[in-house]
Amino acid sequence: MEAQPALAGITVVDVSTLFAGPLAATILGDFGADVIKVEHPRAGDPARGHGPSKDGVPLWWTLLGRNKRCVTLNLSRPAGAELLRRLIAEADVLVENFRPGTLERWGLSPSILHEVNPRLVIARVTAFGQFGPYSARPGFGTLAEAMSGFAAITGEPDGPPTLPPFGLADGIAALATAQAVTTALLARHGTGAGQVIDMAIIEPILTVLGMQPMVYDQLGVVQRRTGNRSVNNAPRNTYRTRDGRWLAVSTSAQAVAERVLKLVGHPEVVDEPWFASGATRAGHADELDAMVGGWIAERDAAEVVAAFEAAEAAVAPIQDIADVFEDPQYAALGTLQPVDDPVLGPVRMQNVLYRLSATPGRIRWTGPPLGAHNDEIYRGRLGLTGDELAALRADGVI
Repeated sequence: MEAQPALAGITVVDVSTLFAGPLAATILGDFGADVIKVEHPRAGDPARGHGPSKDGVPLWWTLLGRNKRCVTLNLSRPAGAELLRRLIAEADVLVENFRPGTLERWGLSPSILHEVNPRLVIARVTAFGQFGPYSARPGFGTLAEAMSGFAAITGEPDGPPTLPPFGLADGIAALATAQAVTTALLARHGTGAGQVIDMAIIEPILTVLGMQPMVYDQLGVVQRRTGNRSVNNAPRNTYRTRDGRWLAVSTSAQAVAERVLKLVGHPEVVDEPWFASGATRAGHADELDAMVGGWIAERDAAEVVAAFEAAEAAVAPIQDIADVFEDPQYAALGTLQPVDDPVLGPVRMQNVLYRLSATPGRIRWTGPPLGAHNDEIYRGRLGLTGDELAALRADGVI
């Protein structure tokens, strides 16, 4: 018998859009939560129009909308707000990312929702949080990548600050939101009550930047751009092989650094006093890069990788997404999972985020069309009649 998913029995109402909130709800749905995706009747989630499409199917939405049941609802209309309150009455989680004050203006404040359902966990995902001088500003993950210090340390030393070419801050915030929701659900077992999660997208990305705040607080040091190099160890860079491939080398552990320099024919530097720690090795990055890079440049990528593996030294090819599709380790892990889509047929996408031995997650379906589950949810779950649904459609509520 198939194991019950970890979040079976948990109902998530997702009224968020583009990208952190919806991705958090996707992660919850991957592990068995019943996610009801609420979208505006005309506009839908902007992800439906974001990025490339094939045969009229938006590919971002195919991924982001997976494992969700989709309904339409105009929350700014009183009848729409009332329908959401009815959905909330039987739900466990609400995920929203409107600007602070928007739900309150629609009569859907946390205090009102908790009157309807005291056990509800409300995840509020915004760029800047629910309070503070920036809280009313519109914002996206790009602003978090800029404000957090990430862009300031990314890029070459003589180049401009560099933003990532994908939603990094949104993705990190989505992971944090999903974890926050499961934490709040666990707390509810003890208290019996739900609570409000205030997730500011500018914060989780700052967390993953590591010790930078402490280093500045204690030492007054502001980290600068160093390209692919690290201030904490060397050699650490990308190096080009004889056959034109790029490889990444890391020597975060002292033993690995020693193996690398012995492998490339420079055992003499291992005994230098400055080689004894990552920080002091970083001060000799030019010298070490010349040694490692020169050795790699004289060999093809396959030879270099084989030699590094034999020496138990850390190396990896710089891969584009086409390479990822052919990588045997990703294949062994099942990281790219084929899922049947009613229009596209089999489509490969990222699998669920992690493997659980007893209660695994899985992808049950791809992102559905706008309003695909209106009848199923409104008639089957809330008991509305066909005439009531027709009236709501005529009024633009659903």
